[in-house]
Amino acid sequence: IEILRAWLLCESKSEAAASLFVTAATVSTHIVRIREKYARVGRTATTKTALLARALQDGVVSIDEL
Repeated sequence: IEILRAWLLCESKSEAAASLFVTAATVSTHIVRIREKYARVGRTATTKTALLARALQDGVVSIDEL
């Protein structure tokens, strides 16, 4: 959730990675796994916009944070 939130609130995976002191590859890996989890429950999220919608629906981020 921490990586998803950082990525959604930043401009890029590199920026999110830097804010969390991890590599961009780590961010990418986590995002892929998050997308797979959503797909398994029938809630596909193949784009950043779709992941943002899911995160808003699930209370991971709020409109006020964006």
